[in-house]
Amino acid sequence: MKRKITLKQIARELEVSISTVSKALKDSDEISADTKQKVKAFAKLYNYRPNNIALSLKNRRTKNIGVVIPDIVHHFFTTVFRGIEKYANEHGYNVVVCVSDESYEKEVFNMELLANGSIDGFIMSVSAETQQKNDFSHLKEVMEQGIPLVLFDRVIDEIECDKVIMNDEEIAYDATVKMLAEGKKKIALVTTESYFNVSEKRAEGYKRALTDHGIAHDERLTLVLPYKELEEKYIEDFVENEDFDGVLCVNEIFAVLFMALAQKKGLKVPEDVSVIGFTDGLLSRYSTPALTTVAQHGEKMGQVAAKMLIEKLENEIGFHEEEVYRTEIIEATLIERDSTINK
Repeated sequence: MKRKITLKQIARELEVSISTVSKALKDSDEISADTKQKVKAFAKLYNYRPNNIALSLKNRRTKNIGVVIPDIVHHFFTTVFRGIEKYANEHGYNVVVCVSDESYEKEVFNMELLANGSIDGFIMSVSAETQQKNDFSHLKEVMEQGIPLVLFDRVIDEIECDKVIMNDEEIAYDATVKMLAEGKKKIALVTTESYFNVSEKRAEGYKRALTDHGIAHDERLTLVLPYKELEEKYIEDFVENEDFDGVLCVNEIFAVLFMALAQKKGLKVPEDVSVIGFTDGLLSRYSTPALTTVAQHGEKMGQVAAKMLIEKLENEIGFHEEEVYRTEIIEATLIERDSTINK
C-alpha cells in the first residue's frame, strides 16, 4: 500500500507552495494546466485523499480558535476555557467551544465541524472514550494537514504537538506525604479507570509516596469509580467495609462525596480521616469541613495553551520543514484547609 501523503509533502516535492497544491487539486483557474497536471498526477501516485479536516490553514485564516473540552461539570475545564478565552481575546482571536461529553464520536464530529473552514487551530483535552479506544486518527489527520493543535491536561504521547500538562505525579506524591506526616498509615486512593492518563500519574505518585515511607500498597484501598453515572453506593460500600485513615481523590467531586459519606458513618474529618482532592473549585471551598485540595491553576493552563497556539499561528511555524513542539508544565500547589490536620 502506498503511503499517505500530505499537501505539505506534495508542495515540497514539486517545489511549489501549499496554496498552489491546494488550488491545483481544486482545479482553480489561477493555476496553469501544466502545474495542475503535475500536482494531480503526483497526488494520485501517492494516494492523496482529501478529507473534512484536510484544509490548508494558510488559505483560511479566520482569527477563530476551536476549543474541545470533555465536559463542563468539572470546575477545572471551565477555568481552563476562561484562561484560553481571556488570552485569545486580548490578542484579537475569538474562541469557539465544543463539549465532547466524554464521547469519542462527538469529539470527532466537533473537530470535523470546526476544521471545515471555521477555525485556524485547536486547543483540546481528549475525551474518556478517546483514551479508552486508543484511537487518535482524527488528531493525526489534523497534524498531517498543518492545522496547529495544542493538547492540555489529558494529552496523548503518540501525537506530536504542543502540550500543556500539570505535574500530576509530583503533586499527588506531595499530597500523600502530607497525610503520612499527619501520622496517617492507611491512606486510600479514589480514582478513575487507568486509561485516564492524569489519573494514572496521580496513582503513581500516591504509590511512590507510600513506598518511600515504608508502607506497602494495599490494593483494597484503591477505589476505582466510573467516569459516567457515579453512584454513591460504590463509596458507601467502601466506607463501610474498608479500614482507612486518609484518602486522596483525583477530583473534588469524588472528595466532597467521600467526605460526606464518611461523616455520615460517624467518622470525624480530619481526626479520624484526612481527605485531599484535586481541583480548587467552589465545592472544595464551601464543603464542611472545607477541603484541602490541589490547585491545578486551570486559568493559567488555558492562557499558556492559547499563547502556544497563537504564536504558532502568527509565525506560521506549521509550514517550516522541521517542526518543533514544546511541552509546558504547570506547577500545581496544595491548598491546606480543614479536611486535613494542619501542623
